[in-house]
Amino acid sequence: LKRPVLSSVLQMTQEQCTHRNNVQSSEKPQVYKVGIYGWRKRCLYLFVLLLMILILINLALTIWILKVMNFTIDGMGNLRITEKGLKLEGPSEFLKPLYAKEIQSKPGRPLFLQSSRNLSVNVVNGNNQLLTQLVTGSSGFQARGKTFEVKSTSGKLLFSASEQEVVVGAERLRVMGAEGAVFAKSVETPHVRAEPFKELRLESPTRSLLMEAPKGIQILAEAGDIQAICRNELRLESKDGEISLDARRIRLMRLPEGKAAAASSSSGTRQSVYEVCVCPNGRLFLSQAGTGSTCQISNNVCL
Repeated sequence: LKRPVLSSVLQMTQEQCTHRNNVQSSEKPQVYKVGIYGWRKRCLYLFVLLLMILILINLALTIWILKVMNFTIDGMGNLRITEKGLKLEGPSEFLKPLYAKEIQSKPGRPLFLQSSRNLSVNVVNGNNQLLTQLVTGSSGFQARGKTFEVKSTSGKLLFSASEQEVVVGAERLRVMGAEGAVFAKSVETPHVRAEPFKELRLESPTRSLLMEAPKGIQILAEAGDIQAICRNELRLESKDGEISLDARRIRLMRLPEGKAAAASSSSGTRQSVYEVCVCPNGRLFLSQAGTGSTCQISNNVCL
């Protein structure tokens, strides 16, 4: 019984396989397409075209910027990069602060700095604290620091200023102002002289004028006069020496005149010759000259 059943099953399986092969051979082979078609393809081509246009525009702008800014291997525009640093040729404008170790011009060319408001040069320490400042603006020129010095080309000190003193190292100091020079405190100098054919005037409008020197004071006018004018008293005092008046003529103006007694003054006309008399307190006065001294007769000024 087993053998007939197996043979029948095998026969049926062969018939089914034969039927399937006949069915597959009668159908056409199917082809599967791979890619982008239709509107997707057109959008892709349009995107690629726009991308190429943008690339060309970007390339053209880059070439234009390189040409306008004058980019080269050595630098950009007037800016050149050298072994020693940066080199600028022609006028240059800085919109932000400039930090540099050294700024110098070409050999034989001037260095010109210009600003529409002010120009500041600052020196700071490691803690960013201001040490020295130089400001030039519309209001004037300002320098801030511990000392300020001006020297000649040979290194000689011409002017120096600090909190303690101001030193003028030039051989001559000239004051050109019409009002002269005003000093709030003392002035120490070996020589005070006016310009040729000009007057020298020392004046203290509201206080006293004091001149001191350990070895003497010499006032000399070779081609003019010397005037000492005061409102109250003019005192010439020598503690250990003497006061000498050496001249061909000595004039004592506005000296008071002593009046003699009525008995002795009634006779004769008025005389124009007087003698100089001295009171015990040192006061000078005039007395009419006579055959003898009349100082005792006209000593009412000393009372």
